[in-house]
Amino acid sequence: MILPMHEQSLWHPVALEGALQSTPVPVRLLEQDLVLWRDSAGAPHAWVDRCPHRGAQLSLGQVKQDRLECPYHGWQFDSQGQCRRIPALPELEVPASYCVQAFEVQAQHGLLWVRLDATEPASPIPPFPDASSGLRLLNCGPYDVATSAPRVVENFLDMAHFSFVHEGWLGASDHPEIEPYEVQETPTGLKATGCRAWQPRSNLHATGAAQVEYTYEVLSPYSAALTKVPESGSTRISDWHEAIALFICPISPESCRVWFRLAMADHDSSDEALAAFQHTIFCQDQPVLESQRPKRLPIGARSDLHTSVDRLSLAYRRYLQRLNISFGVCP
Repeated sequence: MILPMHEQSLWHPVALEGALQSTPVPVRLLEQDLVLWRDSAGAPHAWVDRCPHRGAQLSLGQVKQDRLECPYHGWQFDSQGQCRRIPALPELEVPASYCVQAFEVQAQHGLLWVRLDATEPASPIPPFPDASSGLRLLNCGPYDVATSAPRVVENFLDMAHFSFVHEGWLGASDHPEIEPYEVQETPTGLKATGCRAWQPRSNLHATGAAQVEYTYEVLSPYSAALTKVPESGSTRISDWHEAIALFICPISPESCRVWFRLAMADHDSSDEALAAFQHTIFCQDQPVLESQRPKRLPIGARSDLHTSVDRLSLAYRRYLQRLNISFGVCP
C-alpha cells in the first residue's frame, strides 16, 4: 500500500554533481532558494540561500578554509551552518543562534539530491542502473521547462503522442495505433508492461523501422523510468537495449528543471552523439508541454477527457491523489 507523503520529505535532484566545484551554486527547489557548496573533503552542503545577518545571497560569496563566507559583511559559516567569524567584531564569541538553516544532501545518479523536511522518515532516492549494470551511463540536461513537474512525468509515460510530436523518429502518423497494455501498482509507484510502439528510428543505431517494446515505471511523484527493446535485427548493435530515467526538480508549481539519465548497451558512440539524440526528442516535447493548460496537472475526477490508451496517465493521477501531492497539480 502506498502511504501519503509530503513533497518536502522527498529527495529531489537539484544539480549535476559535476556542476558543483569550488564556487557556491544557487538552486531553487519547491519555491525555496538554496545554495550548494563543497568543503575541502568534497562533501556537498545545501543551505537556505540567505545570510541571517542582512539577508544577502550566500551563493554570491566564496568558500574559505571550509567555511562559506557571506559577500556582504564577510560572516563565515562552517559546514554545519554555524557562524564562526564576524570580521567587524573579531573578538566576539559568536552565539550558537547565529546560524544558517541546513538541509540533507547526497549524491546519486550523477546528481545532487536535497530534501527539505528531515522530520519525516526519508523515502529512498529513486533507483536506476548504476555502473555495475555494465550499461553506458550518461546524464542529459538540465532543461528548464515552463510547466509543472507532473505534466512532464505524464508526457514521459505517454506513447500516443509519438506519432505526432516525434514523427519520423519515435513514431509515424500512419502508424498511430496503441495496443492494450497492463498497469499495476508497485511498492514505490506504478509499472506498465506490454507497451508497444512502431518507430521509424527508435535509437541512434536503428537500421530501419521497428516494433519497440516499452516498460514504464513511476519511481516517485516527480520521477519515472522506461526500458525499451526494439525487435531483433533492427539495430547495428546486437541485443540493443536501453533504459532512460526522468528526474525532475520541481522549482515552482508551474516550472521545473529536468534531467535524463541514460543507461545504454552502447560503448562506442560519443557522449555528444547520445546526448544529441535525447536533446532532439525532448526539444520536440518541450513546446507542446509548455502549451498545455492548465500548467498544473489536473487530477480531479472531471479534469480531462480520457480513453483506454490513457490508462497509465490515469493511474499516475490517482497515484498523486493517494499520496496527497499538491505541488504542481490542481483539482
